Amino acid sequence: MAGESAIYGLSTIIARIVNFFFVPLYTRMLSPADYGMATMFLAYIAILQVALTLGLETGCFRFAGKHEQAGKVFSNALATMAIVCSLFFISTALFSNQLASFAGREGFGIAIIYFGAIVAIDCFTAILFARLRYEHKAMKFAVFKTIKIVVELSANLLLFFVMPAYFAKHTHSVLLHLISATPDFTYMLCAIFLSCLIAFLLLIPDILRTRFSFNAALWKQMMLYSLPLMIAGIPGVANDFIDRVLFPYCIPKELLWEEQLGIYQAGAKLAVLMILFVQLFRYAAEPFFFGEEKNKNAPKLYAEVMNHFTAFCMCIFLFVMFYIDGIGLFLGKDFRTGLNIVPVMLGANVLLGLTFNLSMWYKLSGKTQFALYITSAGLLVTVLVNVLFMPRYGYHAAAWGHFFSYLLMAVLSARMGAKHYPIPYNWTRVIAYIFVGAALYFTSIIVPFPNVWIKWTVCTILLVAYAAFWLRLEKLNLLNIIRPLIKNKQSNT
Repeated sequence: MAGESAIYGLSTIIARIVNFFFVPLYTRMLSPADYGMATMFLAYIAILQVALTLGLETGCFRFAGKHEQAGKVFSNALATMAIVCSLFFISTALFSNQLASFAGREGFGIAIIYFGAIVAIDCFTAILFARLRYEHKAMKFAVFKTIKIVVELSANLLLFFVMPAYFAKHTHSVLLHLISATPDFTYMLCAIFLSCLIAFLLLIPDILRTRFSFNAALWKQMMLYSLPLMIAGIPGVANDFIDRVLFPYCIPKELLWEEQLGIYQAGAKLAVLMILFVQLFRYAAEPFFFGEEKNKNAPKLYAEVMNHFTAFCMCIFLFVMFYIDGIGLFLGKDFRTGLNIVPVMLGANVLLGLTFNLSMWYKLSGKTQFALYITSAGLLVTVLVNVLFMPRYGYHAAAWGHFFSYLLMAVLSARMGAKHYPIPYNWTRVIAYIFVGAALYFTSIIVPFPNVWIKWTVCTILLVAYAAFWLRLEKLNLLNIIRPLIKNKQSNT
């Protein structure tokens, strides 16, 4: 399980890293408005992927393990998704121009078609990828996902750096019906579509080996189990993306919402280092937490993990904010006004990581219904903050919406966990790590520095001091940690 988790996690991490390195390309080749339009499409794609898969990924795992013939379970799921996804794509394709016109984007019908194709293909192939996971074909899963990432990367490079010059020489090319002559948001959608299409083609042998049959009784059981999971999953993904959806309705009328969304998305992308760490931590922590569940000292161990997690998150926070003058150069100059939301988004992601730790209580105790209550409360805060404050404060409200949403989710998880599955968290220490980290950050922005090099030198000293504070408080000796690792490596060689 641990080995397979590492393989699955690797492909996910690669995807996030590659997406991060797209940011300099997008923010230099696209206008803030175009980047904002692409962000809006991607937000809808993320939400619809949860809705249209109908919870059948988890449903397949549930029933394939219980049914005598697992193939019939996946056959039912694939048949269902084939119908749902086909209807969705046909609808978006037939009414693409009308939908574009309704959105106030005349002539962007091709973007709607790309959008429909991406959602349809991704949702259908999700079941095929789920079957690979069920069959423990982790390496095949990871290879196909990596190929998909490489195709998207290659398509972006081709579209942005080659096609504009090609269209300048071939002004009547038939390809102009598929993408514009100059870079715009459809380039991003086209690249994602091509990667989805390649993934689908790679999975055709898996489709052909499926013996399609439909079992009405089994299908009913699967849907009764899966649909509630889909409904429970929507608040979670909506909480991450609903702010993007609200931009057209809540941004002040004197501002162009597409530009505001593009700047906001670019600023939020610089918090990716924190997101990557939280994601890596989740892959390592979940099997660890469940593996230690029967240990009588498990609650104390979980509390110690929380201490180290918080301190390391604050190290990442300080690293990004101390050197933001350099890291901000990742963004095109038209997007750098969004740098002021980076500390808020980093703080929000720290809280999201804390929420993950604090949410282990309902996973370990089996009371997973509380996940829906906590996530729904967070979604309500996100919507309220954006609706009430975005008309006045623009995209800054979106950033603070995430912060207060995750703060509420962390508080609710902590209070409910204390009641149903007590873990002796050292809250004094956790708060101390956050407070000291925040104090060092505010010191770095209040103190005037003659130049950026002196600032970075002082900030480096402060970062090392914070790490030393963490190690001293936890009574950790780096040599005692490194020495066994070196000996283990030497013994293996």
